[in-house]
Formats: sequence, structure tokens, C-alpha cells
Amino acid sequence: MKFHTYFSRQQRLAVVLLILIIISLELFLVSNKSSPSDLHKVDSQIYVKFQNEVDSLIVQKRNQSSPKIYPFNPNYITDHKGYTLGMSTTEINRLHQYRAQNKWVNSKKEFQRITNVSDSLLKTIAPYFKFPEWVTKTTQKTTSNSFSTDKSFDPKIDLNKATAAQLQKVYGIGAFYSERIIKFRDSFEGGFISEIQLQDVRGLTPEVIENILKKFTVKTPRHIKKLNLNVATVDQLVQIQHIDYELAYEIVELRMLKEGYRAIEELTKVKGFPIEKLEIIKLYLSIN
Repeated sequence: MKFHTYFSRQQRLAVVLLILIIISLELFLVSNKSSPSDLHKVDSQIYVKFQNEVDSLIVQKRNQSSPKIYPFNPNYITDHKGYTLGMSTTEINRLHQYRAQNKWVNSKKEFQRITNVSDSLLKTIAPYFKFPEWVTKTTQKTTSNSFSTDKSFDPKIDLNKATAAQLQKVYGIGAFYSERIIKFRDSFEGGFISEIQLQDVRGLTPEVIENILKKFTVKTPRHIKKLNLNVATVDQLVQIQHIDYELAYEIVELRMLKEGYRAIEELTKVKGFPIEKLEIIKLYLSIN
């Protein structure tokens, strides 16, 4: 009654017309919606697309998470490294026992003889073996004629006597890095013990170091008295590069627990030990 009382005839017609328009629009939208089958079809296409993307990401992640093998010296295989390579505990122990006798593996055949690894495993890991340069040269001389000489070989320059001008002839070495190498060398009385100490020269990449070693080597190494790892004190250990007091205490503590080290490589089991610096630290240590 109020609708008829408070609104004029024209206003009532306008309201009714508005309602009819709204109802018509609702019916139009409902009638033009996609059928359930169409919706299902669109969802399936989207699902397949995203599933393919997820599968590719899973494969990529798996490839990234799989361990990568880089060139290494098989004489220094640790328990973790051996496990990563696929060696059994027995095979790793055979290698460690052999090395504890201060003996070295110098070929892949000798490695198999000592560890007794399978042919299939040896075929997989042998291409990554990287023996010292002197071992490679000795092997080459053994397989070649005794009287043949390598005419293309140029005698290398002693790294402990090299000048900045000589170092700058190496690709990747300019005035800045040549001076940095000499400054680092001269910080030790007597110079380098081994070429591996080039790794401690800040800024030198492995590629640049490799270029240096093509023309230079340590012919007059600095003479040092190696420390017996099984009796060295904390104060003596901290005199070695890359060993601070905290690490020295950890080394001594593990030595007490193990009742002595059998091999220097066992230092890699010390908490906080810089494994990548093992070869440099080994220059100062011995096992007696």
C-alpha cells in the first residue's frame, strides 16, 4: 500500500522496469555461461601445462642436487669423498691403510690393486684422477723411448727467483698481480715451499694458476722443519698457515680421543677444518 501511496505512477513504472532489466541481465549471463564440460576441458589443459613445468623443475633440481665430481688426487680420498664416489667402507679403509705406510698411489691400475674396486667403478672415477705433475712426467718417460728427448719442453723458471717482469708474461697476470705474488712470496723467509701456495695469493683463479705453472715451478723450495702432528703443541700448530687457536685446540682434542693420528688426512675430520687448504697445511706436518 505504501508503494502505491508514496510513489507516483511514473516512479512505480520505473522501479518495475528496473527490476525487469536486472532479471533479464541475470538470465542472459546464466544462459551464456560455459557448460561444465567446457570448464573441465579448460582446466585439463591448464593442469597439463603446469604439470609439465613442475616435472621439468623436478628434473632440473635433481640434476643440480646430484654430486659433481671434479679432478682430484686419489691419494687424499676421505671417508666422505669415497662414499660420494661410490666406494665401500672396506675399499676406503684399504686405501687409508696403504697411505698410512707412507706409500703413494701413482696410477689408476695401482689404485684398483690397492682398493680392489670394481672395473665399472674404476671406469667411472678414473677419468677424474689428477696426479702430481712429477708423476705424470715420470709415467710419460717410462712409456717413451729411453733415449728420446722432448725438444718442445722449455725449462721452467724458479718461482722463488722470478721477477715481476717475468710473471707478467703469463696470460692473466699484470703488474698488480705480479707484485702481489712477489709480496706474498717474500713474506716467507726463503720463499715458497711448493707451487700449491699460489692458492693463497688473493685474486688468483685456478685458470691463472694453471697458466703460471706452465712456465714456473719451485726449484729452490724453502727448507722447513716439519712438525710431528702427534706431538705438536697448540702454540706450534698456530704457526702454520690457516690454523688458529680454536682449530689447534680441536686438532689436539681429536688427537687425544683417537690416541694419535695415523695419517694427516684424518685432520679433515676435525671440526671446522678448512678441507680446501689441506694440501697447504700438509707442507708443515709429518706423522712419526
